[in-house]
Amino acid sequence: MSGTSIVSARERALAVLGGEPDDATLRRYLHGIPGIDAVGLEQRAAGLGTRSIKTTSKRWALDRIISLIDLTTLEGADTPGKVRSLVAKAMTPDPADPTSPRVAAVCVYGDMVPFAVDALGAAHGDPDDGLVSVAAVATAFPSGRASLAIKLADTADAVAAGADEIDMVIDRGAFLAGRYGEVFDQIVQVKEACRRPDGSAASLKVILETGELNTYDNVRRASWLSILAGGDFIKTSTGKVSPAATLPVTLLMLEVVRDWHLATGQRIGVKPAGGIRSSKDAIKYLVTVAETVGEEWLRPHLFRFGASSLLNDVLLQRQKLATGHYSGADYVTID
Repeated sequence: MSGTSIVSARERALAVLGGEPDDATLRRYLHGIPGIDAVGLEQRAAGLGTRSIKTTSKRWALDRIISLIDLTTLEGADTPGKVRSLVAKAMTPDPADPTSPRVAAVCVYGDMVPFAVDALGAAHGDPDDGLVSVAAVATAFPSGRASLAIKLADTADAVAAGADEIDMVIDRGAFLAGRYGEVFDQIVQVKEACRRPDGSAASLKVILETGELNTYDNVRRASWLSILAGGDFIKTSTGKVSPAATLPVTLLMLEVVRDWHLATGQRIGVKPAGGIRSSKDAIKYLVTVAETVGEEWLRPHLFRFGASSLLNDVLLQRQKLATGHYSGADYVTID
């Protein structure tokens, strides 16, 4: 390892923390963050969930949702054929309508990365340019219960196979036990394992598994810790634990990202994953992003939906909109 990313993360942490990012310093900083008013947070989320969008914006919203989806298959029974089918859907979501945008990425286990890369061919690339990235879950997903050496090898193998993005899981046991320095160091080293020989790097999404963190305060602390350690995205969930993504938790993470940007000028992405299945719910997330951090975040390098079934409903609503057979009940309140 070159150590460049490790030095950068430590320097940034030193500047923010005023000390070495060990357990004591991180505890003092993270527990010094004001506590969450749970009732207030949930009321803000509920209010944003009822905000309206104009009728003329429906098509834009549906297309934007598609362009922000990480189309996912993360099953033990995944096969190269299933991944190729997933890629085909990612590239042409609606074969009957060539105007449909592509999704942002396909998300698979590391051993499936070569098949995804091969199936994408010339369509493999930056989703901000209308191409499709390959994301790989790593670090002993979904439990995170493995040695650091295995987690780093898992990450490096996926990157070498062509993954553009790595979705890692934090060690929730270490976090909940207050071993913040250990969690910090693991994120830093996984980020370093995302580096390629040419000096470029896969983007790192840090999965908090918010359903296991128990409190909003813990979600906020884990968000700050992940950003301090160099995460490019903070992600709610693996999709394997309930509850997964919720609007209040996503709003909380967006507020952390907003505050980090105001303090440092750096933009960090947010990815709610798991449980978002309808266009109506996805539009609530779009509104929440736009109202909290601004519409500039509604681009693939700053916001994603982790989903396996959401795309089907979005395509259905898109077809209804095109034929005039949609119902206002299919959407957020609209004026």
